[in-house]
This record gives sequence, structure tokens and C-alpha cells, in this order.
Amino acid sequence: MFTKTHTQPRPARAGSGTSVILAVVLIAELMNALDASIVYTALPLIQADTGASSAAMQWIPAAYALTFALGLITGGRLGDLYGRKRVFLAGTAGFTLASLLCGIATGPQLLVAARALQGAGAAVMVPQVLATVAVTFQGPGRARAFGLYGMVMSLGGILGPALGAILTAADIAGLGWQMIFLINLPVGLATLACGIRFLPESRAPRAQRLDLMGVVLSAAAMLLIAYPLTVGGEQHWPTWSLAMLAAGAVVLVAFLLQQRARTARGDSALMALSLFRSRAFAGGLAAQLVFGLMLGVFLLTWVLFMQDGLGLTPWQFAPANIAISVGGMAGAMLASKWAARHLRRIPQAGTLLIVCTLACYQLLISGYGTHLPFAAAAAPMLLIGVGLGAIGAGLSGLTLSRIHNDDAGSAAGLFNTAMQLGTALGLATASLIFFDHAPAGSHGTAVTTAFAGTIWYIIAALAVMWALMFTLPKPARST
Repeated sequence: MFTKTHTQPRPARAGSGTSVILAVVLIAELMNALDASIVYTALPLIQADTGASSAAMQWIPAAYALTFALGLITGGRLGDLYGRKRVFLAGTAGFTLASLLCGIATGPQLLVAARALQGAGAAVMVPQVLATVAVTFQGPGRARAFGLYGMVMSLGGILGPALGAILTAADIAGLGWQMIFLINLPVGLATLACGIRFLPESRAPRAQRLDLMGVVLSAAAMLLIAYPLTVGGEQHWPTWSLAMLAAGAVVLVAFLLQQRARTARGDSALMALSLFRSRAFAGGLAAQLVFGLMLGVFLLTWVLFMQDGLGLTPWQFAPANIAISVGGMAGAMLASKWAARHLRRIPQAGTLLIVCTLACYQLLISGYGTHLPFAAAAAPMLLIGVGLGAIGAGLSGLTLSRIHNDDAGSAAGLFNTAMQLGTALGLATASLIFFDHAPAGSHGTAVTTAFAGTIWYIIAALAVMWALMFTLPKPARST
């Protein structure tokens, strides 16, 4: 057991020092958000260069997603116990080294292994971002910081494919696809240097030993759930995938019972169950899960609609990607500015904006089909981006706004895990509601019709998310 220590930084409102702290941790979050999606546009080049099989191509993105999801809960608790700065630096160093291995990989096996190491490094690094923000800022400064975090997380996932296309097309120094990984080296090293110099150290005041049984059970549960969700849909849900999901549910229940027993004995648990006593945290976590599901379905099927349905190349529909990015930045900035005053109204308004825009989008697609003008296909993305930015920025701050600093790492790990599992569930759902109507390799009307039908499922998910947001803090009534 560790000696009792009180190393919480003094909560800050604003200032140049806290701005540097925020910049350091947000750059780390941006690296993770980009790397989760940047690889997709480079996959054809990777296959041509390395001779990777179809299975290997599937594992290049999946290896990152799986190890990231497996380690988030443990990574969050490690920061609470051993110091968030120390764990953040260790995760960033591991992520940067793994990026180098990805960039110099000459075969698909080494690349898949390096991507798994990247995900593990990110799982250690990312929970410390939210935890550091939670213990460093207070008042309006905290709301703005969480808003910026939501903006970075949302924009990273959206910008990843576009940045991947730019870096591979530029073929810098003849490196081609390898540059999408090697670009992390200078950024990662700069983050490490600034983190050592500027980040404050903090940890839970009564730190105890790590709950190793909890680590094993949580990792096993996440593996049994995330793996079949990631690859089962593409294999038409074989019996083993359903068996793994059932086993994952059993292990998850065993993990929760084990955590409850440790908490009752007064031992340090991997996951702070007291977090779920907060209505805002439990509801916000559920909303984050649905948000990840919605994004997983929408971004995948929309890209296929633009390319295979309307016949556009990635460069031709780049303005639509830019529209989402600009809208997302605007939505997150508005949420950061108004969240402290309007609270849950901000993400709920963003949700309703997306619902209305998608309903109109569906009518346009149903009417024009493959002849939908590019302006009509791209312009609505600006409003959708605004909605996504408002949701991402508002949801993170409101969910974590009343979490005690002792459990900030655990809460951050759970919050990011919800997003990862939601995304995996969304990709699995896409195989049922989209690919059943437009199998891989489909073009033209089949794709546009499948996407038009998928939009209604996305709207239904948004409606569920909007309802869950009523658990978040509401504005005080004026007198």
C-alpha cells in the first residue's frame, strides 16, 4: 500500500499556465482521435505495398480499437493510483514508440502488432487527459476546457480520413502511407517535453494497490464483447461470435460483483462504483454509448454513400469533410461558451439540429438518388457538424462535472470506454441495417437506397440519446 499523499493541484480558472496544461493534454487526445481513423484511407496503399491479406487489412484498424478499449478502465485507475502526470507520460512514450514501429513496418504482421501497442499506449494516455482537466480547472474554466476536449475528440475522428488522404497523396520523402504514423514522432516528443515541464502531478489522496483481479476480469469482459462486435458482422455473425458475446456478458457481471465485494470490504477497486450514484454520470455515460453507436453507423455509411453511391473520389467529396469539420469546431466553441449557463440544453439542441437536418437529407436522397447534386449532398454536413460539436463538447463536461477528483481517472476511463464500445456496436449495427441491403462492392442505387433507410435508424438513436440527456444537470430557474 502506498503512503497517503495529497498531491492534487490547485483548481484553476484561467491563465497562461493552465492554457499550456490544456494544450499539452489536448494534443495527446488529438493524436489518439486521429490515429483511430486516419488509417482507413491508407488501407489500399498498405495492401499494395505489404501484400496484406483481407484478414490482415481488417486487423490493422481493429487491433488498435481492441487494445484501446481493453485498457481504458485500467489506464484510468492507474493515473488515480500512481500519479496522472507519470502515467500520462508513460502512455505518451509508449504511443510514440509504437507509432515509429508502425512507420517502419515492412510486413502486415509487424504492422498489426505495432497497432496493438499503439492502442495500449493510448489506453494509458487518454484517461489522464480528462482526469487532468477535471482536477485542474473549476467554474467556467472547467466548462470551456471540457468543451475544447469534446471538440478535439469529435474533430479528430472526422478529420482522420481526410488527413490520411493528404499525407499519403503528398508522398513526403517517398514514405507514402508510412507518414500517417511517423507524423506522430515530432508531435509525441514535443508532448513529452512539454508534459515533463508543465503538467502538474495529481493522484487520489488515499491511493492503494492496483486491483489485479479487477484488471483481468475487466479486460476479459471487454475482449469478449469488443472482438465479436468488431469482426463478427463481416463474417455474418457465426456461432462463435454470439457465444463470445454471451460469455462477455457473464464475465462483465462477475467483474461488477467482484468490484462490489471489494468496495464493501473497503479495499481499493478498479472501478469506483460510487460514480454510478450520480444521475448525471450514469445518464451521461449511457448517452455517450449511444453517441458512439450513432457516429459509428453514420460516418461509415455516409462515406460509402458519397463514394460508392454518388461515385465521388475522396478528393471530390473533401469539401463535405471540411464542412463537417468547420461545423464541428463552431458547435464546440458555442458549447464551450454557453455550457455553463445553459447546461443540458446545449447537447440536446445539437441533437435536435442533427435530427432535423438528417430528416431533410433523407428526403433529398430518396428524391434524387444517385443524381443528388453535390451541393445538396455536402451543404447539410455543416449543420450536422455543428450538432456533433455541440454534443461532443457539452456531453463530456456535463457527465463529469460533479465527479470527485479522487475518481477522475476512473470516470475518464469509463467515459472513453463507453465511446469505444458504442462505436464498435455501431459498426456491428451497420452490417445489419446497411450491408444487408448493399453488400460490399455495391454501387449506385443500391447504396443510396440503403443509406436513405439507414438514416431513420440514426435518427432513432439520436432520439434515445436526447432522452438520456434529461439526466444531465439542468439550468437553474431564473427568479
